[in-house]
Amino acid sequence: MRLTSKGRYAVMAMADLSAHGANGVVRLQEIAARQGISQAYLEQLFARLKRAGLVIGVRGPHGGYRLARPAGEVSVAQVIAAVDETIATNACRVGGPVGCTGRQERCLTHNLWAALGRHIHDFLGDVTLADLSDGRVAPPLPPQPAEARA
Repeated sequence: MRLTSKGRYAVMAMADLSAHGANGVVRLQEIAARQGISQAYLEQLFARLKRAGLVIGVRGPHGGYRLARPAGEVSVAQVIAAVDETIATNACRVGGPVGCTGRQERCLTHNLWAALGRHIHDFLGDVTLADLSDGRVAPPLPPQPAEARA
């Protein structure tokens, strides 16, 4: 699965905005400091998030950004889509022929990876910024011993 830093950083920044913006606007400088993301990069991401209608920019000396809708109404999938990010689970060429990984035909596992991609998209569509800021997303499962996987 591939998700670039653009998608990860957008989700991190929006989760930060959700967690810290309840009482007004949040400056990108503050998000950058808390999340360890370049402010210049955040400016690019927030321009896209604003065009997508997910944030509202507030001008002035006490300006910054706030969510355009309640955090419970903004999904992680919407944030990722707003920054023109896709989650690829296979190596198929987008817009190209049917082939996978440089082949002319579909590989034997094409439908497996396509189904996984749909599950990931559905999962991210069900997780909201409120879920992230309130800690309601389950932590990852602990690794299984090798004998349990066999």
